[in-house]
Amino acid sequence: MRSPITLSVAQPRCHPHDVEANAVEHARIVAGAGARVVVFPELSLTGYHFDAQPIPDGDRRLAPLVAACGEHGAIALVGAPIAADGDRHIAMLAVDGDGATAVYHKMFLGSAEQAAFSPGGEPAVLDVDGWRLGLAVCKDTGVAAHAEATAELGIDVYVAGVLETLDDADVQPERARAVVEHHGVWVAIASFAGSTGEGFDQAAGGSAIWAPDGRLIASAGPDAGAWATAVLTTTD
Repeated sequence: MRSPITLSVAQPRCHPHDVEANAVEHARIVAGAGARVVVFPELSLTGYHFDAQPIPDGDRRLAPLVAACGEHGAIALVGAPIAADGDRHIAMLAVDGDGATAVYHKMFLGSAEQAAFSPGGEPAVLDVDGWRLGLAVCKDTGVAAHAEATAELGIDVYVAGVLETLDDADVQPERARAVVEHHGVWVAIASFAGSTGEGFDQAAGGSAIWAPDGRLIASAGPDAGAWATAVLTTTD
């Protein structure tokens, strides 16, 4: 049987386009959460801005976050725009004490995103201490085929960074329950809070974690700067 793993879903205060300030805020949450894995929302390092500059490999602005992950033995899954093979992607980066690595490109783009970004080509899983985390970004969570293809890789947790308006706050819980019902895995969703670009003046927040039996285990409120934490266990 695998050891339990502590996971947090976070909704940091966001400074538009200011990667350095956002890295400091992410580092604050990593230090406070005390979790092995901390999940952040879509495009959390820049804010939801289609003109945000891609985060380069080895970006020194991420140093505070890298240091916090190293000090606390954490892996932060953060949202960022990146460039790869001549295309721009909405990506999820895994940050630890050694640096940041792109581990997933959003596959299902919103209609407004398609002029600024290219879709990723395949689902992805990140192994942390024997726990297999299936990765998703926002609209991916509403496409049943995405969860299906990701689950077929063998996952224990479906992990997503998302952005929804306050008026659509019920969307992600509904999607999370659908994943639980069809695949019987933990679901962890980090949902943007506060305001950001492209018309998202009031984001939903409400980051949360659901157990494989559908129970809501932990949730954050609507406020930016909050997080929720749960200890994930398995009977394997």
